[in-house]
Amino acid sequence: MTPTENFKALGLVLPPPPTPLGVYKPLLIDGKHVYVSGHGTVKEDRSLIIGRIGQDLSMEEGKLAAQQVGLAILATLIDNLGSLDKIKRVIKVLGMVNCVPEFERHPYVINGCSELFAKVWGPDNGVGVRSAVGFGSLPDNIPVEIEALFELHV
Repeated sequence: MTPTENFKALGLVLPPPPTPLGVYKPLLIDGKHVYVSGHGTVKEDRSLIIGRIGQDLSMEEGKLAAQQVGLAILATLIDNLGSLDKIKRVIKVLGMVNCVPEFERHPYVINGCSELFAKVWGPDNGVGVRSAVGFGSLPDNIPVEIEALFELHV
């Protein structure tokens, strides 16, 4: 199955592609690489999931928030490339978690996005290298921000 077919089979709904709130591009193509700027927890109605993990949100709610960020990234890819099928593979994911200092399960939270990408592009092409780190705050008090690097089919 293609990435587009894989995504449709999940029965998930994409939010609208986020609009930059600063001076940056949401996506940049350089040769065969697609760099995606940090995305937040945009929902279907353009509102944001907000809150700090370990204070306002549980670890499970954080994982779902990371999946929502992954959906926002997919929306940006489709908006700019026309199809998920143009992506060959995930190269790198950087996940930032807004959490209390005592929280230590950052990788578990970011799995929400990584598992989504693995389902869309498969276990070989949907899993790249990754970092998952904790932050004292993120813009608008979102619980997760993720940026990613993909490789295009050429």
